Amino acid sequence: MRQHESALEAFGIQVIVVTFEVGAAARNYVRESNLPWPMLVDETRSLYQAYNMDRGRWWDIYGPSAWWIYAKLLLKGRRLQKAVGNFDQLGGAVLIDPEGFVRLHHVGKGPADRPSVDSLLEVVRSATP
Repeated sequence: MRQHESALEAFGIQVIVVTFEVGAAARNYVRESNLPWPMLVDETRSLYQAYNMDRGRWWDIYGPSAWWIYAKLLLKGRRLQKAVGNFDQLGGAVLIDPEGFVRLHHVGKGPADRPSVDSLLEVVRSATP
């Protein structure tokens, strides 16, 4: 997503990262990833529940699609880190327009399942008059 930061800004898209991790785990993530966007902590996971982002099954978390994304990260020179906290929580992407309408609601099927930034931008382009 960071590679597309200027395109996101050009469309006026404000990114907000949501996590359920608290304290040191959340601070470490912000520091280690040099997170440029605001992060909200949803400790009770009420936001995750509101958008039907449940916990993944074993196959979702450890299956071939997850290993594929990890392999791509390694090829890019990234280090894999030991998972801390609850790593079976599924994530996703929600795109909300300025009037509060949900334009995209994607619930991931595992850690590798995220919509591309290009697909997010296409949703924005199609909603722009």
